[in-house]
Amino acid sequence: MNWESPFLFQATAFYQLAALPFAFLFHYLCSFLFLFRYIFLLVGGFILACAAIGCYALLVFVSAFCSLAIIHSADLQQVHQWAFCFQMTWQTLCHFWLQYKEYYLQETTCPRFSITLSVLMLMTQRITSLTLDIHEGKVRLWLPHAEKGPLERHLHQALPVCTYLLSFPTLLGGPLCSFNRFQTWIRCSRRTSFSQCSLWAAIQKALGALMLGFLKNMLRGYICAQADQNDCSCFGCVYVLWTSALFFRLTYYSNWMLDESLFLAAGLGLELDCAGTAEGILMDADIWTLETTNTIAVFTRTWNKSTAQWLRRLVFQRSKSHPLWATFAFSAWWHGLHPGQVFGFLCWAVMVKADYGFHRFFRSIAKSQPQRVVCQSLTWCHTQLVVAYIIIAVERRTLSVLWWLFFSYNSFFPLVYVISLLLLAKEKIELHKMNLQ
Repeated sequence: MNWESPFLFQATAFYQLAALPFAFLFHYLCSFLFLFRYIFLLVGGFILACAAIGCYALLVFVSAFCSLAIIHSADLQQVHQWAFCFQMTWQTLCHFWLQYKEYYLQETTCPRFSITLSVLMLMTQRITSLTLDIHEGKVRLWLPHAEKGPLERHLHQALPVCTYLLSFPTLLGGPLCSFNRFQTWIRCSRRTSFSQCSLWAAIQKALGALMLGFLKNMLRGYICAQADQNDCSCFGCVYVLWTSALFFRLTYYSNWMLDESLFLAAGLGLELDCAGTAEGILMDADIWTLETTNTIAVFTRTWNKSTAQWLRRLVFQRSKSHPLWATFAFSAWWHGLHPGQVFGFLCWAVMVKADYGFHRFFRSIAKSQPQRVVCQSLTWCHTQLVVAYIIIAVERRTLSVLWWLFFSYNSFFPLVYVISLLLLAKEKIELHKMNLQ
């Protein structure tokens, strides 16, 4: 067993762990002035950005402050459009620079630059979420001129937005929350019952991340490594696919739980009712559902839950035609447009499209309880292997990995969904012809 730190799965995990004591410290300093809370979170974000990504922090600060300028200067009906165009253009240029260095110059990617891209992707979420709220009238960031002096009014408007974009608990990870919810958390964070509930949840999440980290290290000595893909053949490639995807899933789960722990430690992760009473925890990692569901559609809605909800609001609900395809195409763009990501997300869209008809067919032939158990078991195994196929395509993202996926036995599992989708489309066409007759 390799006893290296279980948190060193990604470079961001180390900095999230280092920021955890400061999140607890913020909890104890909440009894100070209301303004102090914003300053503490914002200054912590600046320090964490400089420590984690060094000089690349300038790319993040440019993104945040240019978006802030757009928010405070653009017309309310156009603020989302302008902020979206700027942020996605800036993020895409950074992604293309990474691809230029990886594919053309054949250079090793700097870990700090990879973290920077992750931070910019999260920044895009928060900026577009805020501007959509402004566009829909859910957030108002201006005050009557007679109500405040110029400097005080400007500080009142800019400081909460800057803190929302750059606060240290949300800078490197964590579930996406709305601007209004962020404001509510800061106002309620000094309550004793709220603090105790949040701190206890943070400890539980941190222990869960630790357990998953040790589990990954324990499994490392017993299952195939990703490098074995070139040596496998026939059904051995299926085993390599599933075990490689398992490593990625454990990495995601542990990092999500660590992000949520930092989020909660700062008092920013509880679901609140209208009175500010804690009702639950805002989280991305619903591991039980992800590992037990036998449908691609449920897995898609549950995987990185806050991001799935953000994509649904930003793209799916606003698309006038083909919202499913538009959502997954935008997701590939948001992730960087690497070859494996483009293929992986479009493949994912096909799987979701075919999933409903696929399971409707199995439900129609499974009449008895034993038959339903067998069908659920088979569809669970198939879902796990399809998900593994997509994860490897998206995470490994190179053409060589796509070539390996195409010409291995692994392609059988998504091909089943493709065939079912074609048969379903043919059935609809025949029904349509019969109705016309």
